[in-house]
This record gives sequence, structure tokens and C-alpha cells, in this order.
Amino acid sequence: MRRIATVALAGSAIEWYDFFIYAAASALVFNKLFFPTVDGTAGTLLAFSTFAVGFLVRPLGAAVFGHFGDRFGRKPTLVVAMMLMGVATLAIGLLPTYSSVGLLAPILLVVLRLLQGLALGGQWGGAVLLATENAPPGKRGFYGGFAQLGVPIALIISNVIFLALAEVTAPDAFLSWGWRIPFLLSVLLIGVGIYAQRSIEDHVPAAKTGARSPFVELLRTHPREILLAAATSIVSGAAYYLLAVYSLSYATTALGVPRPRILTAVLISAVASGIAIPVLSALSDRIGRQRSYQIGTILLAAWALPLFWLLDTGSAVLMTLALVIGQIIFSLPYGALPALLSESFGTGVRYTGVALGYQIGAVLGGAFAPIIATALFAAYGSSTPISVYLIAVSAISFVGVILLSRIRPERPANPNPN
Repeated sequence: MRRIATVALAGSAIEWYDFFIYAAASALVFNKLFFPTVDGTAGTLLAFSTFAVGFLVRPLGAAVFGHFGDRFGRKPTLVVAMMLMGVATLAIGLLPTYSSVGLLAPILLVVLRLLQGLALGGQWGGAVLLATENAPPGKRGFYGGFAQLGVPIALIISNVIFLALAEVTAPDAFLSWGWRIPFLLSVLLIGVGIYAQRSIEDHVPAAKTGARSPFVELLRTHPREILLAAATSIVSGAAYYLLAVYSLSYATTALGVPRPRILTAVLISAVASGIAIPVLSALSDRIGRQRSYQIGTILLAAWALPLFWLLDTGSAVLMTLALVIGQIIFSLPYGALPALLSESFGTGVRYTGVALGYQIGAVLGGAFAPIIATALFAAYGSSTPISVYLIAVSAISFVGVILLSRIRPERPANPNPN
């Protein structure tokens, strides 16, 4: 289990690191290097649109990798997803720019971004199931949390690397070659994939229990579970991207707060989340997944208004407090989610169901949360509608987890009744 937990954590951290460095590069350099023929704002929008593409293909990645994960096993499918992400991200770091190959450069960038999204769509489900299905009885929540722990670690590492490179390289050097270094470091993910293939054993006999067409079987036997898993997952994506992404834009543009101040607050809150996730994941083993998730969604809804009240002060201490408490609350449902979803689908379609349900919820919640929040503030000139939006998605997930538990009450995720 130590090896499995290590692979789940390391693979998840580096996969999300790859996702986050693309987001940072989209904001900093891609508009200049791959879309230089359009003006600044349009170039930035084009760069961010390539980032959004990665979200939109994640459900497709979940369906594709879920099929192979249910048919041929969790471990080999997870290894392929990690290798694909590592190779695609490494290739982005080696891409020629528009000045070298013209229109081919942004085309290749979009293709590689599509591959990143496909890989991430399949990786989460594989890491979650490798941890939860092989966990000892009574510890599925704790070990499932290792797949979630990669997110705050990736956020910290990606931001620190970009900050360090910006400090030690001149602007021209960073634009020329410095931005490539974070992408080239993704070769580490290929190493994690090789380690996983050689050193861990998956005890789930997927080849014996998997349906011939898991996606079709899933639609036939678990249609409500897919929708409810997506509804349950929505708050995780929405809350996280409001806390970790939109807060940066809101503080710097709407409040005029210096970027280092809010970035520091975000990084501190990510550390708090990294500490909280293992603790709160283990808590779900004691009080139950549904109860953990319900309490988390209620607390997120209750914190929605104080969150923005404290952010609106512009105070470094109060902004940090707002985000730290928000991330700790967020970690309660987020840590329980892997075991919750893995216990909601039968073994033969579990990879496909867990991955697809989660990724649909992540797209609906995560991909659109910053856009919705930006539009609400632009329309009303106040943070209150954004808080109401967070309350609404919390309510959706609260209802979703109740209905999901009624359809599929908690049951062992392990195929062997030990």
C-alpha cells in the first residue's frame, strides 16, 4: 500500500502540475509566442482558449481510459495515462514557436493540449481506484485521499517554479527559453509511470470482471449514478477554481491588490489544504463518505459570504485567513470523494463510471466557475452574486450526494470481501 499510495500521490501531483503550468504559461507567454499576429487582448483570449480545450476533452479521456481500465486492469491503464501526459507536456516544452514555423506552432500546441486533457481525464479514475480498491478494510477514505493530495502539491510547486524562474531570468530570457523548463521537468512523470509498472501490483482482476463494452454497460446499468456522481462532483471543481484561480484575478483586477500578496495567500492556503486532505480523508472512514460530503457542502455554503467579505478588505492577513479556511472546508468533501464514488459503481464498470462522473462534474464546475464569477461581478459590481453562485453549487452537490447514497448505499469497494 505504501508503493500504491506513493504512485497515486506522485502521479496525481505531476499530472496536475502539468495542467497548472500550462495555465500559467497561457497567462504569461503563449499569447506572445504562439499568437503574435493578433493584438494583446485577443492573443491572451486565444491562449486561454487552448487551456479550456483541455477541460472539454476530459470526459472523453474518462470514457476512453475507463474502457481499458475496466477491461484490462487499473494499473496498466493508469501507467499509459501518466506516460501520455508526460510525453505531451514534454513535447510542449520542445515546441517551435510561431516565429519559427508559423501557423503550425499553434496547431501543434492545441493538439498537445488535447492529449493533456485526454490523459488527465483517465488518470484521476485510475489513481483513485488503484488506491481505494487495494486499500485494507476501513481505510479506503484515507488511501483515496492520496490521489487528491496531488492537487495542492502541484499548485504549490508550479507557482514556485514560475516565480523562481521569473526572478532569476531576464524577461527576454524567460520568453526565449525560461518558460520551457517547467514543461521539460515533466519527464519525471514518465519515470513515475515506469516505477508504477515495475514495482506495484494491482489486486483487482479486471480482465475477469470487466464488461466487453464497459461504457455501454455503464449507460445501461448505472445511468442515474453517472448524473448524480457529476452533480456531487460539481462543488469540488467550482469551489477549488474560485479559491485558487479566480481569487487571483478578483484581487488584482477588482480590488487592486498587488499580485504577490494574493499569490502568497493562495500558496499558504494550498499548504493548509495539503495538511487537511489526509486528515479529513481519514475522517470519512470514521463518520462515512456521505456525512463527510454533506457537512463539507454545508460549510462551503456557509463560508461563501464571509470568504468574499474578507477578500474585499484587501488585508494580507484577512485574505489569507479567508482562503485558508475556504481550502480546509473544501478539503472535507474533496478528500471523501474518491471513496464515495468508488463505492457507487460495480467493479466491472467502476473505472469508467468514477472517471466519467467526476470529469463531467469537473468540467461543469471547474471550467466555467471563473468565467461565471467574472461575468457576475461585471454585471452587478459586487461579490455577493459570486457567493450566491457558490451556495447554489454547494446545494446541487448536497442534493446529489443524498440521492446517490439512496441509490447506491455505501458498500465495500474491494472486490474481495475481506
